[in-house]
Amino acid sequence: MEKIAIYPGTFDPITNGHIDVIDRASKMFDKVIVVIAINSKKACLFSETERFDMAKESLKHIENVKVELHQGLTVDYARKVNATSIVRGIRAVSDFEYEFQIALMNRKLNPEVNTIFLLPHEKYTYLNSSIIRELSRYNEDVSEFVPDVVANMLKEKHWKKTQE
Repeated sequence: MEKIAIYPGTFDPITNGHIDVIDRASKMFDKVIVVIAINSKKACLFSETERFDMAKESLKHIENVKVELHQGLTVDYARKVNATSIVRGIRAVSDFEYEFQIALMNRKLNPEVNTIFLLPHEKYTYLNSSIIRELSRYNEDVSEFVPDVVANMLKEKHWKKTQE
């Protein structure tokens, strides 16, 4: 039986920290599905389609990784694709507290799906999408922290806003 994991997130935008976690997960599972999720509590800079396109381009070098869009509960998507695991990246204790609560609820809803916590490489522990968006808003170079496609889309997005 194929071991499938999903890695859900809003990925607004995808960062090198996300890619590090996805790359390592791809070595643990036969297939990793990166699920671009809709979070009703987040106002995203990029549309679903833009986030999907950036993730797909950023991950094309990893053969067993697929990118999908999903609206709804992550645990329902896991059931739909027969995933055995949900991968979550955690950088700090504050991440763990939040992710622990979600993992317990997911286990309650579907005991067959396990949550796997992966730490990113230490050079990415301070990195998150919010910081990237903020740096980019002030025209700082973010190319060290994100794939080229993301850096270019951030520049384009902020350039368009200055023209409005």
